[in-house]
Amino acid sequence: MSIVRAQPQDRLRAFIEREAHAVGFDAVGFTTPDAVPHTAGRLAEFVALGRHGTMEWMAETAERRGTPKGLWPEVRSIIMLGMNYGPDRDPLELLEQKDRAAISVYARHRDYHDIIKGKLKQVASKIASRAGADVKVFVDTAPVMEKPLAAAAGLGWQGKHTNLVSREFGSWLFLGAIFTTAELDPDLPVRDYCGSCRACQDICPTNAFPAPYQIDARRCISYLTIEHKGPIDHELRPLMGNRIYGCDDCLAICPWNKFAQATAEMKLKARDNLQAPELSEFLTFDDPTFRTFFSASPVKRIGRDRFVRNVLIAVGNSGMRSFIPACRELVHDESPIVRGMAVWALSRLMDDGEFATLAHELRGGEADPEVQDEWAQGLEK
Repeated sequence: MSIVRAQPQDRLRAFIEREAHAVGFDAVGFTTPDAVPHTAGRLAEFVALGRHGTMEWMAETAERRGTPKGLWPEVRSIIMLGMNYGPDRDPLELLEQKDRAAISVYARHRDYHDIIKGKLKQVASKIASRAGADVKVFVDTAPVMEKPLAAAAGLGWQGKHTNLVSREFGSWLFLGAIFTTAELDPDLPVRDYCGSCRACQDICPTNAFPAPYQIDARRCISYLTIEHKGPIDHELRPLMGNRIYGCDDCLAICPWNKFAQATAEMKLKARDNLQAPELSEFLTFDDPTFRTFFSASPVKRIGRDRFVRNVLIAVGNSGMRSFIPACRELVHDESPIVRGMAVWALSRLMDDGEFATLAHELRGGEADPEVQDEWAQGLEK
């Protein structure tokens, strides 16, 4: 381990900032590992209340996640970096197109983890060479509390939706961290500019914010469509609209986005076929088609079955009878979760008599109890 006191401070900081901007980062800030002492307690409360849902890794890594030194005891300074991924159009507009699929802005092209990690490594290697310090890079795949650290480093503040807000980039910053043994003077945090605004809380379709600056993942559409593996609660499905992977509502509505700008990173610009894709296309996806279509995309990690589950919920919310034939086909899918959501979608799209006739024809051959339950609840509606 090398503990380095860089001389002089301003020159090394300026060097790091230049190198970060040169590889495409839009925001750079410096902080210390002890700058966010409150995070451990807040995380413990979040887990104790069960608001992490089925994300057991949050509980399992809580001790290391609560403090940067729990992850790497030798760390002396933390460099927080942000990359703008702002969209070129308002993502809220797509929610009115019921035959289209709304995919979160961050997932409309390449997986940002790969893009940012590569750039972090470039900057970190320059720091190690220049300062003779040890470095480690992290981007959302290790137990690091990126948002509080970014706020401490002056990149923005955590808004009432718990996400980072920047006066320059609004809600659209991907975050990465470089831990180092070099001792660097920290930046001052930015004050909270949310004021009395409640836009992010009021727009949430599923009421996922119990209070300002608190979130219950179990009601968050991003969690439900990405992290949650089983059937989604009946009460929440109609509230999800056509959101099939993530949700941008609380981000997109933030008034600070008036200063935001479209990303300059080509690998983060939305693919044409993911700007406003047709739901009907995704209903036909088998596993190989899904994997090919979403190659190098973050969507790929949830797998075909969960993805089609989400698509079927959007179809059920569309009110469009043109989807009925495709849903009838998926009642025979190999995956129970897909069969169950196909039944639910049909219960929403068919009239009562049609659905009862179909249930009489097919329900008896269904062995999975959860799919049977979907038939039963559809008949009772």
